[in-house]
Amino acid sequence: MKKQFNVNQSLSKKIIEAIRISLNFPKKKVYLHEPRFIGNESSYLKECIDTTFVSSIGEFVNRFEKNLKNYTGSKFVVAVVNGTAALHIAMKLVGVCRGDEVLLPALNFIASANAVSYCNAIPHFVDSEEKTLGIDSKKLEKYLDKITEQKNGLCINRKTLRIIRACVPTHIFGHPIDLNGLIKVTNKFNIELIEDAAESLGSFYNKTHTGTFGKIGILSFNGNKILTTGGGGAILTNDKIIADRAKHLTTTAKKNHEWELFYEEVGYNYRMPNINAALGCAQLEKIPELLKIKRKLFKSYKKSLNQLSLNNDVKILQEPKGCSSNYWLQTLLLTKSSMDQRNDILYKTNQAGFNTRPAYSLNHKLSHFKNYPKMDLTVAESLEGKIINLPSNETI
Repeated sequence: MKKQFNVNQSLSKKIIEAIRISLNFPKKKVYLHEPRFIGNESSYLKECIDTTFVSSIGEFVNRFEKNLKNYTGSKFVVAVVNGTAALHIAMKLVGVCRGDEVLLPALNFIASANAVSYCNAIPHFVDSEEKTLGIDSKKLEKYLDKITEQKNGLCINRKTLRIIRACVPTHIFGHPIDLNGLIKVTNKFNIELIEDAAESLGSFYNKTHTGTFGKIGILSFNGNKILTTGGGGAILTNDKIIADRAKHLTTTAKKNHEWELFYEEVGYNYRMPNINAALGCAQLEKIPELLKIKRKLFKSYKKSLNQLSLNNDVKILQEPKGCSSNYWLQTLLLTKSSMDQRNDILYKTNQAGFNTRPAYSLNHKLSHFKNYPKMDLTVAESLEGKIINLPSNETI
């Protein structure tokens, strides 16, 4: 018998009903995102253990880097322990140093701002656009026109007299940002582009994989990502010199020698362990299937929301035109008329056993970053009150 929908329910009840329908009426608590192990994970982990090479040396690390190169189209890949480590090294490799400013979206996971701080540099927070949730390149260009000047090929903030060294956009929840627009801006102002693709493995901008447009890109393979190594990340680049330097720095800057333990500079113990890479190799083999599952769930949510007549209260975030998103986290945007119900929706969906969450806390509001430079953040502050992430795994 076809289910009848009660269009007179409260908004929170309608959203709970939409989640139930989309997830095929699950019988247990549903988390925001869980890893899926549907391939060779167990056999590769056993193989890794049998070799005894479970740390940062081993064939699985090499294989994982090679497979990531083939999948993303990046000429060089360096696997590291997590996405934050990848960001830290990426910033060092483009020359971010003490006192420099780095442009970051205020609407973002905290890792980018933390990595800037590791370099003793200054986060400079910029606004987002609602269409992609990423940096608004047009608004940024106008802002930089007002506050910067060029000196000796460097972008100088006239207000602080500091160099604006880099810009680190993030593809929020897996949706590609306006890369063409942002590349135009960073080129115009002589600012290095580091592309944070931590959330967008499997997302393509104009048929090119995210993370491969800037001088350096990064990926994350945390336990909640579309592909997981338990904990892990990667540095992507098309520049061999940068790739060699990245591998050197992340291997404690150890001199390549058969037996001597000699370290040439301050380095970092950031290389991905072989046992994590083994998991990554198995996961990457299944990425096409995992992406199909994500897209199918997006379509299911879209259909359910439409059937429950919710289009005036919420909309589900869709991939931008010309892009293919991985739909890592399914995302609702509340309309102006329903924003005041956000906390009620979050409370009641979680009480009903569906792990929903709001957007990231805006970085510039955090106590340790509140005094850093920022542009007008009207859109980011509006989005903070609109975004609700829905459970983003199919139920088994």
